[in-house]
Amino acid sequence: MSHPRILSRDEQEKLDKEKNISDFQRTKLEADAKKNWDLFYKRNADHFFKDRHWLTREFEVIRLLHEAGGGRVFEVGCGVGNTIYPLREEFPDLFFYGCDLSPRAVDLVKDHVQYDSEKICCFQSDITNPDPPLTQQIPPQSVDLITLIYVLSAITPEKMSLAIQNIKQVLKPRGTVILRDYGLYDHAMLRFKSGHKIQENFYKRQDGTRAYYFTIEEMAALFENEGFETCFNYYVEKETSNKKEGISVPRIFVQSQFRLRSQSNSS
Repeated sequence: MSHPRILSRDEQEKLDKEKNISDFQRTKLEADAKKNWDLFYKRNADHFFKDRHWLTREFEVIRLLHEAGGGRVFEVGCGVGNTIYPLREEFPDLFFYGCDLSPRAVDLVKDHVQYDSEKICCFQSDITNPDPPLTQQIPPQSVDLITLIYVLSAITPEKMSLAIQNIKQVLKPRGTVILRDYGLYDHAMLRFKSGHKIQENFYKRQDGTRAYYFTIEEMAALFENEGFETCFNYYVEKETSNKKEGISVPRIFVQSQFRLRSQSNSS
């Protein structure tokens, strides 16, 4: 599939001229990832991200899980629960796990008026680190569905495969991963000024959090190399209005669904 956006000559020249930040800066960003996300949630609390009511429209597998009698959903990178709580409201028979790198985000999930420890288990975790393993919090091969909504893009590319290896330990054979993440040449990527490029397609924001911009080929390879099969994997194009600046900008996302092959958990 061809990419949905063709760059102008000025846009291509801008990308070509960008230089990577220093190795010292890159190492510091990696070391400070947890701190930077904790500060993000200290500043924004639960006012930044919108609840993801669109998930059930885009991913039929959620409704099918409900119709099959319920199941277990694991929201990786749960933030303040923008996936957990909309789905909990629509499908009260589902059980939810959630984890986030930021302890402050986890506290915000637990402080939510709808938090119910009988139906929601939320904990702090770095999914790029196998120690402690996720299986300390979630039984092995027990989860039906994992959500990764704008999560992999926040991880350094060298650790993305490790993150997938870690989360698949708790996923049932034939279990499903659904995700949406930032696509290559998304408007946000093209707006970064000089001094923000970490490496190819990977950038740091002003607050120290990071964002990688994927092609669908990269996304498919990440999961297929870890024992998943692709159900669907495509670009989503949207126009987002910025009322403050009075402009409409083109956004590009990657939206995918993968299924774990039966013999892949132990690999």
